[in-house]
This record gives sequence, structure tokens and C-alpha cells, in this order.
Amino acid sequence: MITLCVLLWPLPGQEQGLADYETEVLAVLGRHGATLISRVSNPQYTDQLPYEVQVIDLPDEAALESYLQDPDRAALSEWRDRTVARTELMRVAKVA
Repeated sequence: MITLCVLLWPLPGQEQGLADYETEVLAVLGRHGATLISRVSNPQYTDQLPYEVQVIDLPDEAALESYLQDPDRAALSEWRDRTVARTELMRVAKVA
């Protein structure tokens, strides 16, 4: 099992665009056996603190690679480029 924490920052004025893009791209997760565990936004974001944070579970490396290469996800890349300034992925472990 892989658990990812995804941190996202919008381009200036693109908070809603980022949120809408993420809604679309996250819809692809299930095809790859992945599950969105949590998705929250931070209206007080800064350069150091992200606007949106997601926690995603994937069954394995193959599922992650498959998701990252999904053609429907790739088809949204122009939208991402118009709205997302920065994305950081962290592999994390759940704490019991």
C-alpha cells in the first residue's frame, strides 16, 4: 500500500480553477484501485502553506504509475497548467 499526501498551490486567482481541475482528475483514481481518503482546502494559504491537501491510498507502485500515465488525466494537462502553480507529493505512513 502507498499513501500519498498531495499539496497544491493555485496560480494567482485560480483557486476555483484548481479545485475544479482536481475534482475532474481525482475521478480517475478508482480505475487504478486508488482511494481518496481526504481532501481539504485552506483559504488562508500562503507560499509555504498549500491551498489544497489530499490524502490518497494506492495499492502499489504499478497503480501509481498507471494513474500518473492515465490518458484521461493527461488530457487535462492544459487545464492543470492554467490553474496549478505547484504540486508536492509526499509518501506518508498512517499513524495508528
